[in-house]
Amino acid sequence: MKILDVGCGANKFEGAIGLDNNPRTAADVIHDLGAIPYPFGDGEFDLVVSRHVAEHVPDVMAFVSELYRITRNGGTIKLLTPHYTNPDWPTDPTHRNHFNSYSFNTFSTERQVFDFYTDVRLKPLRTYVSLQSLWRAFGVEFFVNIDQHWPSFRFTRKFWEFYLSNIMRGKELWFEFEVVKENSGEPD
Repeated sequence: MKILDVGCGANKFEGAIGLDNNPRTAADVIHDLGAIPYPFGDGEFDLVVSRHVAEHVPDVMAFVSELYRITRNGGTIKLLTPHYTNPDWPTDPTHRNHFNSYSFNTFSTERQVFDFYTDVRLKPLRTYVSLQSLWRAFGVEFFVNIDQHWPSFRFTRKFWEFYLSNIMRGKELWFEFEVVKENSGEPD
């Protein structure tokens, strides 16, 4: 399995090629993450991991499109970002983008709201929201993510996101997607 860790920092994903713009990191390849294209071929990776990077890039649509391009058909993209209600979000002046658990729906054919933004197609495999410690201790995090066990209860995350997240704040978002390339000519 060929793995790429985009924005690897000092904690590169085990067994991955590290890509970062900072030469003082564990990166194998130094490249500005806002400069597209990345120095990799189409469909080169089975798994692309990016932890705490999407909130920093200048263009999220271009970033996700580039991850899609370099991931093979049927491959996996895993993203970790802060939730937009995380009170730590504004402490980093390099943060540019806010996300909630629906921010990447534009890439999913099942949940897409604006089908004219992109041709990138990602199949959501997992969306998980971690909450601030107090709300985790009270079991709210389990309630918010109950669809991980019972998919028909997906409305609980939507209820929290719409009505409760500014009180019961989120911490991080974990996304996992399968790359879907129609007529790609690539093996699955």
